[in-house]
Amino acid sequence: MNANTRRLGALLVLGVSALVVGCERPPTETVQRGYRGTGMVGVYNPRTVADLQAANKVPDPTPAAESGGPSAGTQFKNVKVLNDLSVAEFTRVMVAITSWVSPKEGCAYCHKGADLADDSMYTKVVARKMLQMTRHINADWKNHVADTGVTCYTCHRGNPVPANVWYDDPGARMAKGFAGGLGDQNMPGTKVGLTAMPNDPFGRYFVKDGPIRVVATEPLPGAPGKSIQQTEWTYSLMMHMSESLGVNCTYCHNSRSFAEWGTSSPPRTTAWHGIRMVRDLNVGFLEPLSGVFPKEELGPKGDVPKVSCATCHQGVYKPLYGASMAKDYPELGGAHASGK
Repeated sequence: MNANTRRLGALLVLGVSALVVGCERPPTETVQRGYRGTGMVGVYNPRTVADLQAANKVPDPTPAAESGGPSAGTQFKNVKVLNDLSVAEFTRVMVAITSWVSPKEGCAYCHKGADLADDSMYTKVVARKMLQMTRHINADWKNHVADTGVTCYTCHRGNPVPANVWYDDPGARMAKGFAGGLGDQNMPGTKVGLTAMPNDPFGRYFVKDGPIRVVATEPLPGAPGKSIQQTEWTYSLMMHMSESLGVNCTYCHNSRSFAEWGTSSPPRTTAWHGIRMVRDLNVGFLEPLSGVFPKEELGPKGDVPKVSCATCHQGVYKPLYGASMAKDYPELGGAHASGK
């Protein structure tokens, strides 16, 4: 065997190895979601599901506290959100939040020394806004979260900053003049399954109210159509949602007509509200913190961290597989949603 043959053999081995590594090994399982013969099935890998189940284990709730007695707003200084809780309830929620958000740093992550009323640490100001946001989700976005609700743990999972936040993408550096420009093409991005999306990966839909529908519902000439670039934007949004929830297209769409609402599955309506909820949270709660975050916590374009579908779902069709932590913490939901 000559040297060229050996080199060719080595390249073939490397090529086959790359293909094998890039494929998901069986077994896989399917769950039927529609009529037989329509291809409406969910595909799951038991190995992946086992890993996700371990990552989505719900922590034991902090023992419940008495609701009677003086309120936290009258007993403590500078309590602006949870001031409607009793002292015992307030203390319980603070202990829980510490374990959810800053288990290593402890109370010192938000509070400066012994003066718990001090607002000089940006993390405390941000935490206050996030508490308002949590209550807002549980009280006003039941079309998406239903009675399952959310807590700080839904996104944070023991991290001061949730693992799946995003920033505005400055885009790739390009030559100017005739050689520059993408010619109406989009760049692929890791946040959308390496599909093509504009340089602001989520800004078009998760901050702005960008149009999503690209498929005409009428076969007649003159039916409104969209450009290939717009279609790529929508496709990449769908890929982001698919990866964030660990589902395929037929979780929401009927395989015979992706655009038709009347034959879509119920989760499509939930997802519709979810897109608008994410937009509401980014615009109403996170972007107003632009002057609060220090420079090192901002993105390449100076923007604050923002949320997407992946921030809560983290790879599963319902955050924490649908387990409700909010029922154990009514202080963060409807029972005390009047706190401002």
